Amino acid sequence: MAAWLVPALKAVLPHLGTIVSVAVPVFTKKSAEAASQAQLLQQQIDELQGAATQNAQNVKALAAELQATLGALQQAAMIADTRMRRILALALLATGLSVTALCLAAWMILAR
Repeated sequence: MAAWLVPALKAVLPHLGTIVSVAVPVFTKKSAEAASQAQLLQQQIDELQGAATQNAQNVKALAAELQATLGALQQAAMIADTRMRRILALALLATGLSVTALCLAAWMILAR
């Protein structure tokens, strides 16, 4: 699994239920009090507009959280890259020292 996927899912999952519940509008049931078809239609339009507004707010909040998550991921990647370079330099230094020690040991054995 990609390393960036887990933090992204952790940021998205808490808001997924809200997004789904707002995105699926629940229309008002036809009631006996509804005088005309136009009133019912207007009420349904109002509900849809409210749901769309709420959905837009949730999407903005989600986008802000994803942006923050991506920033944190980029920072973590830079730290990991710095550590990897440091480890590579230490490994090359250790390899050089071990080759030098091996050559010195071989010279000492052959010089007897």
